[in-house]
Amino acid sequence: MTIKLRDYQQDAIEATLAHFRESRESALLVLPTGAGKSLVIAELARLAKGRVLVLTHVKELVAQNAQKVDALAGNASIFSAGLGEKDTGGKTVIAGIQSAAVNVAAFDAPFSLVIIDECHRVSLDENSQYRQLFSQLREKNPDLLLLGLTATPYRLGEGAIYKRHVRGHVGNPDKGVFDICIFELPIRSLIKQGYLTQPLLLDGLAAQYNFASLKASEETDYQEAEVQAILDTSTRATTTIIGQIKALAQQRLGVIIFAATVRHAKEIMALLDETAALITADTPGPERDKIITAFKAQELKFLVNVAVLTTGFDAPHVDLIAILRPTASVSLFQQMVGRGLRLFPKKTECLILDYAANGFSLYHPDVGKPRPDSKSVPVQVPCPACGYANLFWGKADADGDIVEHYGRRCQGLLDDGNQCDFRFRARICPDCGAENDIAARVCRGCDSALVDPDKHLKAVLAHKHHHLFKVSDMLLGASETGLEVTYVDMDGNQFVERFKMQTPAQKKALFALFLLRHQRAPGLPLPKYPSAEALIKDSARFRAPELLLLKKSKFGWQLVDKFFDYRGKYQTRTRFAD
Repeated sequence: MTIKLRDYQQDAIEATLAHFRESRESALLVLPTGAGKSLVIAELARLAKGRVLVLTHVKELVAQNAQKVDALAGNASIFSAGLGEKDTGGKTVIAGIQSAAVNVAAFDAPFSLVIIDECHRVSLDENSQYRQLFSQLREKNPDLLLLGLTATPYRLGEGAIYKRHVRGHVGNPDKGVFDICIFELPIRSLIKQGYLTQPLLLDGLAAQYNFASLKASEETDYQEAEVQAILDTSTRATTTIIGQIKALAQQRLGVIIFAATVRHAKEIMALLDETAALITADTPGPERDKIITAFKAQELKFLVNVAVLTTGFDAPHVDLIAILRPTASVSLFQQMVGRGLRLFPKKTECLILDYAANGFSLYHPDVGKPRPDSKSVPVQVPCPACGYANLFWGKADADGDIVEHYGRRCQGLLDDGNQCDFRFRARICPDCGAENDIAARVCRGCDSALVDPDKHLKAVLAHKHHHLFKVSDMLLGASETGLEVTYVDMDGNQFVERFKMQTPAQKKALFALFLLRHQRAPGLPLPKYPSAEALIKDSARFRAPELLLLKKSKFGWQLVDKFFDYRGKYQTRTRFAD
């Protein structure tokens, strides 16, 4: 069978071949949902000189990959309990990880290449099924090559799944499963070329759930019990939301609704009609297959699910995705959206409604965090040390100039392979002066413990004559000699900081004590301000601190310290989003 590969598929294959000719480091390909990863896998299997093992986590992907491998490369075998086949005799073996991990002895014959589809599921846990299988396979072939493919190269709580990127920026040196991302195709490129449907992403139009109080842990998504507690008080919102979805669905081919919990899904089902069906993790396999077949045949209009239709499921006619669940995972958000982006006759767009206000960017997941607020956009911030163009959340003015960004450290890689050490925001060690991440607890320069701001403030405030001024606003004004900065607290009290601007030394002090510390977009060059009036006109560039620590003396209140990017028990509002 002859299949013509698309240009980007051929580029991904060439990148893989070039990499493994020179290196034995594990590699990663990032291709959006709908880009045809199975064809890339099949062509690599055809070109491989030795045996190839293709691993994934759901039977649908095992079957899909096996079909493409058999068509392009031939001599493929399937090892999957869910598909009722356990054969490892082919040159290429396509296996489900669950089946392979409990039948390691069946994989005694050495492989030269392991390809993992949906590889963002691979963790660093040495006891995981993937890691244990890798160890066994490497005993048979120490030079075993490892390649991962995914549309979403991130793990919740860990960040990027690669250590560095071929484009020259750092990924996740400490927790990256793969050594290097050798190829990445932006989703915008596929949409522009007409290979994916244009998405129309909107926040909930009729109503939204308020999940703002939820907090995710380091390694897990939001707790189901906490989510359900909010939903229990949101019955009216659910009714309004489903009413809108039903109205919009009249002009749509197929609708997938992502519910937050099983109870939530049943509440949604009660508001729909006989053209809806529900799938959960507890839905028996035969019933699930029957429902999916009916949905793909468009015998059902609505498919409600609870975290089971995010990968390995394709229904190209879907043109409305309704997200009614919160998630802290950019990968999960991308996977949900991806269910509606495949092409289908007469399908011109896919409407994506986020009723949970998750805030992730479809086009810039690599920013890595939810959007800090509705006005934030991805901005490119050049590093003043190495020149790398970092991508951070930030804000720009009408001319496109950056007025604020939330970046912490440069993501560029230097020629020696190390990450650039420039920090846009830093915590200074009082012992050695080294710059540390603003959340660091131990100095990277001298290993001394960095004093917790709350402990420091508590100790200082225990003494008389100290006051913690909680800033609610900052006003800039001009005096006869220079700049006056007025800080206002929640009760309307004021503290004034004054800077003279008459001599070069005074202007240097202004730069060090105010302009540099208060800059909303650190690392970017600031204009030279000839007067206080000129600076005041540019006041949007400067931010207020969260707190001022003041000390009373015979001359009145004096400034001891300013606290920026502060998070702790004395916080009165959120200014900074990491």
